[in-house]
Amino acid sequence: MPLLKILRCALLTLLGALCLQSSAFAAVSWRDLAVGETDTRVAALQQALLEADPRLPQFVQALLDDKVRVSPAGIWVLDADDVARDFAADKPSPLPADAEEVSTNNRMRGELGVALAVLQLRSPQLAQREQAVQVLQEQADLKHQAMITAALLHETNPGLKEQLQTLQASLALAAPLAADRIAAIRWLAEQASPKVNALLEARLKPDAEADVAVRSQLNIAVKQVQAQLAWGERLGLLFAGLSLGSILLLAALGLAITYGLMGVINMAHGELIMVGAYATYLVQQGFRAWLPDAFDYYLLLAVPTAFFVTAAVGALLERTVVRWLYGRPLETLLATFGISLVLMQAVRSVFGAQNVAVENPAWLSGGWAVMSNLTLPFNRLAIIVFAVLVLAGVAALISRTRLGLFVRGVTQNRAMASCTGVNTARIDTLAFALGSGIAGLAGCALSQVGNVGPDLGQAYIVDSFLVVVTGGVGQLAGTIWAAMGLGLINKGLEGWTGAVLAKIIVLVAVVAFIQKRPQGLFALKGRSAEA
Repeated sequence: MPLLKILRCALLTLLGALCLQSSAFAAVSWRDLAVGETDTRVAALQQALLEADPRLPQFVQALLDDKVRVSPAGIWVLDADDVARDFAADKPSPLPADAEEVSTNNRMRGELGVALAVLQLRSPQLAQREQAVQVLQEQADLKHQAMITAALLHETNPGLKEQLQTLQASLALAAPLAADRIAAIRWLAEQASPKVNALLEARLKPDAEADVAVRSQLNIAVKQVQAQLAWGERLGLLFAGLSLGSILLLAALGLAITYGLMGVINMAHGELIMVGAYATYLVQQGFRAWLPDAFDYYLLLAVPTAFFVTAAVGALLERTVVRWLYGRPLETLLATFGISLVLMQAVRSVFGAQNVAVENPAWLSGGWAVMSNLTLPFNRLAIIVFAVLVLAGVAALISRTRLGLFVRGVTQNRAMASCTGVNTARIDTLAFALGSGIAGLAGCALSQVGNVGPDLGQAYIVDSFLVVVTGGVGQLAGTIWAAMGLGLINKGLEGWTGAVLAKIIVLVAVVAFIQKRPQGLFALKGRSAEA
C-alpha cells in the first residue's frame, strides 16, 4: 500500500540516522543548542530529537522562555521564580557574573516550537499530543518526518493516528523520490478533505512540482478530491433543507389545526412558540439550580412542560378572546395580533429584552462526521426525529381518537355535531389548546438550535402561514410536503442568491402558486358538509 511504503521509507531513514549519528552524538552538548550559528544550533536540535534525552523538553521550553544563561563554566536555567539551576548538575547554583542571556532569533524560535511539538507527540496525555499535531500541521517539514513516523508507530488514538498519517503523507509530497511523492498523492486523494484539496492544488503550481508523472497524478487526485467534496456539499445542502423543513413543520403543525381546521387566523402563533422556548429555559434553570447532576436530562421534562404551558395559554386565549370571534377572520387577525404584542411585552418585562441562553445537553452537542466536509449536528438530527414523532402523534390523535373525531365533526358541521350531543364549545377549547401546545413543542425544539428571545416567534409566523396555505388548508399531508419543499427550496436558493433574496423569491413563488391553485397542494375531497 502507498502509505505503508511511505512509513517504511521514513522508518528506515530514522534507523539509519540513529546508526550513523549515535557515535557522533557524544560530541553534541547542551551548549550546541544554546550558542553558535543558527544552522549549527538547528542541526544540534535535530540530532538531540533523535536521541530523545528526557531533559530535552525542559531545555527547549527554557530556550523559548528566554530562561537559559551561558558562561564558559557551564549552562544555567532559571526556574519560575528566576532561581538559577546548574543544568548539568541539576541543582540550584548561583549565576556566575559572566553568564550571558541566550539570544534566539525568529528562525530558531520556530525550530524550537516544532521540536517541542515533536517531543509532545510522546506525551501520555491525549490533549498534549493533539496540540502537538496542530502545531506540526502548520510548521513541520521533511526533516521532521522520521520523528513523526516514530510517533505514529506508538500512537493508539484512531483519530489522532489518522491526522498523523495525513501529516506524514503531506510531508512526503516534498520527498526527493518521485515514486514517494506519487504514493503520498494517491493516499491523500483518498482522504478527500478541503485541506487536502488545498494542499494538492498548491503542489500543482509550476514552481512546486516539475516532474511530469507527478503532475499528472496530482491532476487526477485533485479531480477525485473535488468530486467527493462536491457530493459532500450536495448532501449538506439536502440535510440543511430537511432540517429547515422539520423546523417549519413543527412551527406550522399547530397552525394547521388552529387555522386549517378551525379557521382562526392566529397571529399570536409565533408568540406561543416563544412561550414554549421560555418554558424550556425555565426548566433548564431549575435543573441547573436543583438537579445539576441530572442536567443532561432536562429536555425530558422540558418537552411536556412546554406543551402543557402553551396549551394552557392557548386555552385561556380561546376562552377569553377567540371564542367570540369565530366566523369573523378579520377580527381574529386583529385580536390575536394585539395578543402577540401583549405576550412579547410580558416576556420583556419578566425576562428582559436580551436573549436568554438555552444550552444543549451533552448528548445533543457535537455532530456525526459523515464526510470530511459534512458533519451532521446532533441537535439538528434530533429535531428531525422529534418532528417525525410529533407528526405521527398528531396524525394518530386526529384520525384515531375520540377527541380527533369530535374535532373533525365540529369543524365540518358544527350544528350537526351539537345535535348529536357533542359539547362544541369544549371541543373548540381543546382543539385550540392542542394547536397551541404543538407550537410550544416547536419552541422547545427551536431553543436547541437558535437564540431564545422576545422576538423568536416573529421569524416563523409568516413561514408557518406560507406552509399551511401552500399545503392546503386542513390537509396534514399538504403541510408536510409544503414544509419540506419550502425548506429545500429556501436552502437551495440561499447558495445562489443569499438568505434575504431567497426568502423574497420563495414568497413571490408562493403568492404566484396560490393565485393559480387557491386550494393549495392538496384540496379537500368531496363536498363540504356545510355546503
